Amino acid sequence: METIKPEMQEMNEEEKPPSSNPRPARRWRVAVIANVKGDIPLTEGAPDDAGAEFDKPETIQSIQKAIESDGHQTVFLPADSRLPFALREYNPDICFNIAEGLGGDGREAQVPALLEMMRIPYTASRVVANAVSLDKTLTKRLWREAGLPTAPFQEFVTGDEALNSDMHFPLFVKPAREGTGMGMDAGSIVRDEEALRRRVRQTAQLYRQPVLVESYLPGREFTIAVMGRSDAASWSRNPQWYQSDGFHRFPVLEVVSQESVTPGVYGHAAKKLNFGEAGIPDFACPARLSAKFAAQLSDLAIRGHLAIGALDISRVDMRLDREDRPCLIEINTLPGLTPDFSDLCVIAKAQGISYRDLILEILYLGAARFGLMAFLPEMMSERWPVMPSLTPHIHKPLLR
Repeated sequence: METIKPEMQEMNEEEKPPSSNPRPARRWRVAVIANVKGDIPLTEGAPDDAGAEFDKPETIQSIQKAIESDGHQTVFLPADSRLPFALREYNPDICFNIAEGLGGDGREAQVPALLEMMRIPYTASRVVANAVSLDKTLTKRLWREAGLPTAPFQEFVTGDEALNSDMHFPLFVKPAREGTGMGMDAGSIVRDEEALRRRVRQTAQLYRQPVLVESYLPGREFTIAVMGRSDAASWSRNPQWYQSDGFHRFPVLEVVSQESVTPGVYGHAAKKLNFGEAGIPDFACPARLSAKFAAQLSDLAIRGHLAIGALDISRVDMRLDREDRPCLIEINTLPGLTPDFSDLCVIAKAQGISYRDLILEILYLGAARFGLMAFLPEMMSERWPVMPSLTPHIHKPLLR
């Protein structure tokens, strides 16, 4: 059976966005959609790190500034129950989506699903990939089915389940459907069954979701940024960034947590610290690796990205096992975009890619999926060559 890549999936006539007719030659109205820290009251009994993945107003403003620097209009729209009405009122050409969503185990897919229902173009991954990436257990199952290396794992619901025969101590315990290092600290590493049962029950009760238990990986930890897709260079402002497979290779970022506030674990308490604060992990970008091994890690990250159907941008975390073999840990299809703070931004800066260029690249990669790039001739000129091989997109844009 032929495998259909996510970026090549064409929607039927009823599902396509209302951009089948050429748009006027003008700049775009861009809605930046996000959840803001502190805007939504937390439920009673919520963990201390609830809402940690939400963005600060300064991050949203930085994204708007970068987009506006290329001539577009922007507006911030909160990702709450009023969003459908705000979208109707603002009528954006495209949405720059960084929304984490509100409640539920598929919350990161809420905004993409709404935008597809309303036929509004948007950036980054589509509905299914965003839902899958938040579910760490499902992600690991897909990676395992694809033959990609990931540590042995088991999902617990009550903490009373029998331990699988391939699970050997020490083990690592974390919520199955959270991000930003939530629910992870030095106590996540358990060395006997009593500690395992206790930690699983505590995590399940506090986060009200299944708990993922993995074989503990004692080696070095890396995070790798993934950007691109098969036709990325055709639409990029910087086509030289991309290799023949359509993906850009960023330098590898190493995270050294042994002396951090969460020793040996890149948990939320460590992730929220600013550079220079006590307890922050050490970072090295580029990591001290041979060129061959760094390329191996980048290629593995891209394979992990493709295996769940991610699009355009993601960040993949991995760690080495006892034999120094890389294992995939998790993927973030909505990586943080706080300037000079979020891992993706730090990685890009280390390579000399400005925050502005990073944001615009994400925007235009998303726009090209919907056929929007061809309808801005005054923007294209020398920077935006029309590629003859892609002219069908101009007349029949795809929602990919």
